[in-house]
Amino acid sequence: MKYGFFDDANREYVITDPKTPFPWINYLGNHDFFSLVSNTAGGYSFYKDAKFRRLNRYRYNNVPMDNGGRYFYINDGENIWSPGWKPVKTPLDHYECRHGLSYTTIKGQKADIEAEVTFFVPLNAWAEVQKMKLTNKGKTEKTFKLFSYNEWCLWNAEDDQNNLQRNLSTGEVEIDGATLYHKTEYKERRNHYAFYHLNQEIDGYDTDRESFIGLYNEFSNPRAVLDGKPSNSEAHGWSPIASHYKEITLAPGESTDLIFILGYIENEEEEKWESKGVINKTKAKALIDQYNTVEKVDAALKELADYWTELLSVITLNHADDKLNRMVNIWNQYQCMVTFNMSRSASFFEVGIGRGMGFRDSNQDLIGFVHQVPERARERIIDIASTQFPDGGCYHQYQPLTKRGNDAIGGGFNDDPMWLILGTVSYIKESGDFSILDEMVPFDNDPSLAQTLFDHLTISFNHVINNLGPNGLPLIGRADWNDCLNLNCFSKDPNESFQTTENNTEGSKAESVMIAGLFVVYGTDYVALCQELGKTEEAERAQNCVDAMKEAVKQFGWDGEWFLRAYDFYGNKVGSDENEEGKIFIESQGWCSMAEIGLEEGMVEKALDSVKERLDTPYGIVLNNPAFTEYKIEYGEISTYPAGYKENAGIFCHNNPWIMIGETKLGRGNQAWEYFKQICPAYLEDIHDLHKVEPYVYCQMIAGKDAYKPGEGKNSWLSGTAAWNFYTVVQHILGVSPEYKGLKVDPCIPNEWDTYSINRKFRGGEYAITISNPDKVSKGVAKLIVNGEVIEGNIIPDLGEGNHKVEVIMGTTSLVDSASAEAVVAE
Repeated sequence: MKYGFFDDANREYVITDPKTPFPWINYLGNHDFFSLVSNTAGGYSFYKDAKFRRLNRYRYNNVPMDNGGRYFYINDGENIWSPGWKPVKTPLDHYECRHGLSYTTIKGQKADIEAEVTFFVPLNAWAEVQKMKLTNKGKTEKTFKLFSYNEWCLWNAEDDQNNLQRNLSTGEVEIDGATLYHKTEYKERRNHYAFYHLNQEIDGYDTDRESFIGLYNEFSNPRAVLDGKPSNSEAHGWSPIASHYKEITLAPGESTDLIFILGYIENEEEEKWESKGVINKTKAKALIDQYNTVEKVDAALKELADYWTELLSVITLNHADDKLNRMVNIWNQYQCMVTFNMSRSASFFEVGIGRGMGFRDSNQDLIGFVHQVPERARERIIDIASTQFPDGGCYHQYQPLTKRGNDAIGGGFNDDPMWLILGTVSYIKESGDFSILDEMVPFDNDPSLAQTLFDHLTISFNHVINNLGPNGLPLIGRADWNDCLNLNCFSKDPNESFQTTENNTEGSKAESVMIAGLFVVYGTDYVALCQELGKTEEAERAQNCVDAMKEAVKQFGWDGEWFLRAYDFYGNKVGSDENEEGKIFIESQGWCSMAEIGLEEGMVEKALDSVKERLDTPYGIVLNNPAFTEYKIEYGEISTYPAGYKENAGIFCHNNPWIMIGETKLGRGNQAWEYFKQICPAYLEDIHDLHKVEPYVYCQMIAGKDAYKPGEGKNSWLSGTAAWNFYTVVQHILGVSPEYKGLKVDPCIPNEWDTYSINRKFRGGEYAITISNPDKVSKGVAKLIVNGEVIEGNIIPDLGEGNHKVEVIMGTTSLVDSASAEAVVAE
């Protein structure tokens, strides 16, 4: 069953049935203030940090699903209903949700009353604006009662759930006309408060949850709405809320607009109070004044739309396949921005409490985002590097509010350091800004330990070679990219975290072939950066280390038909045909193929053929095979999942692109493209009921072939899958990638493709690139013509400002000689 459709012209996904297989959500906000909103208006808002600055309560994993949100109730005397269907769930005469780029519009109609609400966070505003339009679609006058509803979270989302003996006594509010203020804990240690405002006079309100809902009622049948009148309650402890009440009469065809503003304010210590016990509302009133009319809100919406138009204009594809255009031009880039903002902290699968910004995660997310706003990527790199340790290790996560490392998780994930090279090199190639390497960056946020960012990269590189095991392969530490492959954990206590419990690394022989491949890929990037900087001695030293790692993988990381995954604590093979279960893993096949280790000896081809034979499914490539069917204490969490789910032979979409890139190294464009389509949301519209999660964004995991429901998706939105798929399809399949000297063109496509074009903004210039494939090849550039001149090789030079026309002709040999280049361009 289809629940909606893509509206490419408006860059929206339109949901036409509120009962989607799972809540389908959107993200609002771009800088400091964010909201999550589902297709039935569920979700919450926060300032910077979903744990420490949560504005509204949300009930995760509840029955029914998706409980808590920005709700509106309409009582017309005969019907009680909500525009987004939930929470009342009265059947609507018409329903539509349009998820757009940082805004969502929900429209519901019942008994000739239409309510349309647009939710968005204006650029650079600490507020969610809700623009409501109420229209009488009937032929007689309509009088009805409108109630808004917002339940306050007491700031710390974890403490809000746990510390009830305190929290049920702390709630405090202020009421000032149509503005309902949440000032819990403001008089003590907090410098912030929140408010919920309506831009018209109100006929009543409630600020106490029990008064509004009733002790034994639910969101679906609040007592105040059933009674048709509020209590004008003032919260003192218990659970503070904000609900406006307004009586509305509309003539036939008449509409009225209301603007609701959910805002966040910070005051300096000396400016906290207007008078004793009365909060200083100066900033709140100024914020309200920015968005208190329809004209102001419409202007802010246009500014938001223009902002996204500009962001998405950096890379645009024109291809015969509309689904590919849709993903490259709109939804994949949009998800990359959201994932960059959120890391893995807040979704409908991540509760915004347990995880901050990831060191590894954020560096990978950056590769899908850096082309849009390089200056924000630059800031993020400095933030990430500042949480590194002097020995090259690093905090696995940091909190976005403080930008300090997360002690609860700590470090010891031995792949982390190398990702900093990826993030930094990607930024420099896009921006041409080498000055970032000279920035003085602290270790462990201690300015007295600061060294240049380049020094951080060197120390990251050295961390791998300073932590090698008996086979010359990198020690895995707590884990590598697969946090659930815990080779040094040996946990018997179900109350322990596999990833944070003390690891038994002393004397361990647990080595990671995946980190070895990762080291070769980004170690090679480090060598090239050193050469670009004229650091020839360091480049030579690093190259020797990279070459030694390649040899170690060939000698000790090859299993005959594929690459090993690791060696365990005792030095036994992991991911070998000798194993009973988990014979082959995707990660080492991807990274060692990307690194082209053993390319000449046929290792890459054999490894990728083994992936196709053993790991491929109609829904994507599974992580390992055969699945584990019993708990292997020396492997850890990976063997605790049921077969076919998550890391135990699930389709972990994040690593599928690594195989796609490996296929492009072999020139196998047809296979790379087939793998791409298997997990790309735009190609999965026919399996919504099976896939369940949003049809416009990637999810982290799809159930594998051993699962009860192969093809079922989970953990959507905040996944490194977004960045890796965008990076893979644009730079390795479509084949346009930034380099230090310009743009490299090296497509690897299905040989049936005829032509496509990419418009690429790059360092102030705009390049209109047309790729033609007259010989029906998958790989190979026969001719590169830039502004009418034939260019040797496949690098478009950095030509600076202006519009530049580029023609790329694919083939195995030169199609035209230099003398006829002008004729080709003219044609």
